[in-house]
Amino acid sequence: MTWRWVIFFSLAAAAWCATVSGKVEVTDSKAAGNREKDDSGVVVWLEALAGAPPVTAGGQATMAHKNKTFVPHVIAVRTGSKVRFPNLDPFFHNAFSNYDGQVFDIGLHPPGSAREVTFRRPGVVRLFCNIHPTMSAIIMVLDTPYFAVTNAQGAYAITMVPPGDYRLKLFHERALAGVLTALERTITTGPDDLALPTISVSEAGYLVPPHTNKYGKDYPAIVVDQYPGPGRRQ
Repeated sequence: MTWRWVIFFSLAAAAWCATVSGKVEVTDSKAAGNREKDDSGVVVWLEALAGAPPVTAGGQATMAHKNKTFVPHVIAVRTGSKVRFPNLDPFFHNAFSNYDGQVFDIGLHPPGSAREVTFRRPGVVRLFCNIHPTMSAIIMVLDTPYFAVTNAQGAYAITMVPPGDYRLKLFHERALAGVLTALERTITTGPDDLALPTISVSEAGYLVPPHTNKYGKDYPAIVVDQYPGPGRRQ
């Protein structure tokens, strides 16, 4: 009887929750070439205007090293979540972050291995590889369970949002802080799903900040991929 009541209560609570969806359009992009337009990687989240964030268990996510790239490039997780870093390349990698969000260094790890980091501090984690200077990624750690990351078409959907008043916020790695703050808005959710108007995020004025390796030094002019045996030039 107790289990039936728990199941009934959970289903009833879920019935009162809504999905908040919409689309984000990235404008003024400086991306080179004639690549197909890509509006992915924008983090959208909701913060309740009243009360503390609900207590939920940390989740798990994966950000792989593949073809000298972090895949996916942007992920969002709740505080307390673990992120796994499998190395799918035939050479060594060394992911690290030494500013902004949580500082970490997973060290050198060989092909076929994986490392794991638990993120306990909310904020923007910008990470790099100590071997390959072109590798970069974003882990957005949020103190709320209501978030989503846009796909290539800019679409997002935040599910299981209880009725209430929320502040909608966004993060895009190539947008200025003032631009993102100006896009914040207050929304009210009820038992029905809520579709929001398209939000335009401008990249105008953004300059790519330089970064050094984990020792605070410039990367070598020629990068050597590290294999279990002799290295080879990139």
